[in-house]
Order: sequence, then C-alpha cells, then structure tokens
Amino acid sequence: MCVSSMSLWLRAESGSGPDESMAVQNWIDVLKSSQKTALIHDGKRKIHYLFADGKEMAEEYDLKTDELLSRKWRQKSTLGVPGVWQVEVGEPMNLPAALESDVIKENCSNPLFMRKDTKSSFQWRIRNLPYPKDVFSVSLAPSERCIIIKTTNKKYYKKFSVPDLDRSELPLDASALSYAHANNTLIVSYQKPKEIVTLEQELLKEVKKLKGTSEGDVDCKTQ
Repeated sequence: MCVSSMSLWLRAESGSGPDESMAVQNWIDVLKSSQKTALIHDGKRKIHYLFADGKEMAEEYDLKTDELLSRKWRQKSTLGVPGVWQVEVGEPMNLPAALESDVIKENCSNPLFMRKDTKSSFQWRIRNLPYPKDVFSVSLAPSERCIIIKTTNKKYYKKFSVPDLDRSELPLDASALSYAHANNTLIVSYQKPKEIVTLEQELLKEVKKLKGTSEGDVDCKTQ
C-alpha cells in the first residue's frame, strides 16, 4: 500500500465512510478546529497547525499569488520528543549538518523527486531524468491508491500516493493523470477534483483571517 501512516491518521481524524462529501467536510472541520499561528515573512504567509493529539502541520503560501509553496508534517515520539519534519509539498529538506558526515551525499546527477502544485493540479517533478518521453510510463494503481512511474530501460521506478485524496477519501481517476518531459525533468500532473478545489479555497479564506505576526518563526509553539 502507498498510503503512509500519516495519511492513515488523517483519514481516521477526518472520519471514514462511504460518503465522500462527508469525509471532505470532516477534514475541513479538523483543520478549522486545530490551533493555528500565522507569520508573515519574506513575501510568504506561514501557517502552523497544532492538532489535538500533538501532531503538527506547517504550510507556506505566496502572499501575492496565494500559491501553496510548501507543506510538511511532524509528530512527537512516544517520549514526547518532536520528530523530523516530513515534507509533503515543496523542496526536500536538507540533512542536518550533524548527519552529513555520517551519510553519503547524493550524487548531483541522481533523480530528485519533489511535489510542486498549481491551483488546478497536484504536480510532481522528477529532475535529472535524461531520457526521451516515450521511455516513461505513468499509471494508476487504484487498489494501492498510488501513482506509478516506470521506464522501459528500467533506470527509474517510483510509486507514491496523493495524500490529499486519501485525507478526503476521494477515488483516483485515470483521466485526471497526465505527464510531460522537458529539460531532463519529468512532470506528472493530476487534475484536482472539484471537492479539493473547494476545500482549498475554503481553507485559504480561513488562514487569511488569521492575524499574522511579522517576526519570529512559524515553527514556534502555538499558544
């Protein structure tokens, strides 16, 4: 299964059942009921969410375009120690300096996978893939709720979920999936269903109501 443990928790928090619209509304309610802190800094609107069980979500939006620039999650260990942030949207986080000496650094030519959405689509970019477009195969695995990328030359394979659809318990639609290749970068797009577009618009209205400070860090504790 592609669904992560974080996605499973989110689905449990937002409720489960056959009614997809109810699942979407329940997830909106979970977001609205969380404790939120806003920070305006460097042309970005940074929102920190603290959920009832201690899990955290941090998002960054472009102040001018309202584009979602990043989203990451973390949860505390059984001893109450904050865990490592898990990036869902945006540039992958660099390794802490303390770990760099113990880990072999990735070759700069290795494929780099990241998600960068648009207003209308979920979008993933995989850099450093210098193959023709006809080498790639991008498909859905509905039973696993995953998107699968393969190459006929067996040089690259990736299987990943769409957490937003898992949270709202929405089905995967093959007709929403497309891909392009240019400048050694594979771009995989999945058109957002109307339920997600509506949810994101409603959430954006909520975060814009928050009184953002202009100093500090979004990673601070919510009071």
